[in-house]
Amino acid sequence: MTETRPPSPNSLAALGWSKGFEDQVTPDETALAPMRIATVHRSRVTAFSPSGAVKLNLPAHASTTDFAVGDWVLVDPETDTVSRRLERKSLLRRRTEGTRAPQLIAANIDTLFIVTSCNADFNPARLERYLALANEAGTTPVILLTKADMAKDAASYQSRAAALQRGLAVVTLNAKDPEAATALAPWCAPGQTVALVGSSGVGKSTLLNTLAAKDDAAAQPTSGIREDDAKGRHTTTSRSLHAVKGGGLAIDTPGMRSLHVSDVGAGLDTLFAEIAELAPECRFRDCTHAHEPGCAVQAAVAAGTLDPGRLERWRKLDTENRVNTPVATGPRGNKTIKKTRHKR
Repeated sequence: MTETRPPSPNSLAALGWSKGFEDQVTPDETALAPMRIATVHRSRVTAFSPSGAVKLNLPAHASTTDFAVGDWVLVDPETDTVSRRLERKSLLRRRTEGTRAPQLIAANIDTLFIVTSCNADFNPARLERYLALANEAGTTPVILLTKADMAKDAASYQSRAAALQRGLAVVTLNAKDPEAATALAPWCAPGQTVALVGSSGVGKSTLLNTLAAKDDAAAQPTSGIREDDAKGRHTTTSRSLHAVKGGGLAIDTPGMRSLHVSDVGAGLDTLFAEIAELAPECRFRDCTHAHEPGCAVQAAVAAGTLDPGRLERWRKLDTENRVNTPVATGPRGNKTIKKTRHKR
């Protein structure tokens, strides 16, 4: 596995430190050292500091699962022990099958690069899941279409991707071409942090190597895809923080083929803004937009101003979100968490 290297020049600002984090440090914590989590493994956590990479010691009762790559922590410089984690400005997380707590993907990111290919990997329904997570996390989503140089009609992929959400930036590129770094420079400025997500084999690690101008010894391992179904093997096995051209930082993540949504109600409203804006015009406040009389959403479908495919995908994600999102019930001060039941 390739170890990450701290950015250069080494300073808190180069690592993404900002006034929002500085304001969280109390007077009695000024002797502690701010560090940014660079890797999270099953049994260890490493961080970047202005003086270099540090293997952290966790306090009693803390777990590596409590931390995400990109977190800011205050550390005792004598023992390299984490004192506490600072509040995050953004957090990307996902629900995984068979687990109660969501899996932390990346923290304190400004932009989420959602990477897909101009081939069979391109899946609007899956891209919408990533967009919902990005919206809910408070980060700006950008769709990157790789392998554009190999596609017969890359423009069609770009137009389909741009139609998924209002104001969505979509960039087509060749992940191996140094010009990719120029195309993505607006989101990779000093102090800015991006995260790369997407399926295995779409070129995330290749793109990271291009953005960071890594030599062969430091490069992230990469692999190809099967041409018949455009599926690849996992080459990135853990999340890690890397310096990139322009002074920014990037978080690489393993490929994700399953992505369950929960706690993304606001994210869905942003993603499906055309549906969210019509909903208040429905006759019934709890309209499911399926069969109720006076449904403004169904009227828009009938009039041809709303894509029925978009409505169907919204309904699926909205149902999944309601089922997976726990709600607090019971008297005040004695609430319990229960999952909602979907009403058909």
